[in-house]
Amino acid sequence: MSKESKNARKQDNEMHDKAGVVNDETAEKELEVTGEDEQKSDLEIKELQEKLDAANDKYLRLSAEFDNYRKRTLKEKAELTKSAGEQILEKILPVMDNFERALQSMETATDVPALREGVQLIYTTFRDFLSQHGVKEIECVNTDFNPDLQEAVTKIPAPSEEMKGKVVDCIQKGYTLYDKVIRFPKVVVGE
Repeated sequence: MSKESKNARKQDNEMHDKAGVVNDETAEKELEVTGEDEQKSDLEIKELQEKLDAANDKYLRLSAEFDNYRKRTLKEKAELTKSAGEQILEKILPVMDNFERALQSMETATDVPALREGVQLIYTTFRDFLSQHGVKEIECVNTDFNPDLQEAVTKIPAPSEEMKGKVVDCIQKGYTLYDKVIRFPKVVVGE
């Protein structure tokens, strides 16, 4: 082999060696980059898993809190209804006491007008009590018949022409509780 070919071969080998080193370094760098990407991916997955766990925990707590709120409000509503009825009954008791006194005095009373006055006083007290709690009587005599607010029991010939289609008499009074009809009046209508 000639000196030139040996030199050329030597240069080729050196170039191949350098290229091999470069290729090995590039491969190592690629492996390092791939390893770094995997580590970043693992970190991202862990972060996302933590966020998901936190969101699930928050959802479960919120759901439990809402369930407790619902149960508490139902309980409070039941207690309020119960106590409201109790308060009304407590306020009716004095009227009951007055009726008992009136019944006792009827047995020995000789003064009928005083007895009548006592019963009238009890009636007034009870009517005022109902009024204070939003109960009002539905006025219906001499008004136009309204089937939405009144219940016609019977029809009779109208005593005058202007009373046709109007309420002539009220058999049973009707009442509203804060503008809601709780008992319809039973009326007689003129025709």
